[in-house]
Amino acid sequence: MFILGNFLAATAKILDIALSLYMWIIIIRALLSWVNPDPYNVIVQFLYSITEPVMARVRQLLPMSGIGIDFSPIIVILLIIFLQEFVVKSLGMFAMQMQ
Repeated sequence: MFILGNFLAATAKILDIALSLYMWIIIIRALLSWVNPDPYNVIVQFLYSITEPVMARVRQLLPMSGIGIDFSPIIVILLIIFLQEFVVKSLGMFAMQMQ
């Protein structure tokens, strides 16, 4: 059982790192939106291609077109924090119990 526990602990750690990295990518994209970057820049295209599917889904679920401010990065960051606090920690605790 300790092998499964170690596997779950490693999975929780990798998931935590991936969620943290994605949160920073969301933050960078939100900051870039303030300066109107070159849309033909490779880095900007990469950031938009990996964040737009999630942000567009949030915009569909919570349409706030009349406000003029895009709250989707804030909602995605809050969702990531929830996943880190609930799913990752629960998975880590379950892994510790199995060891």
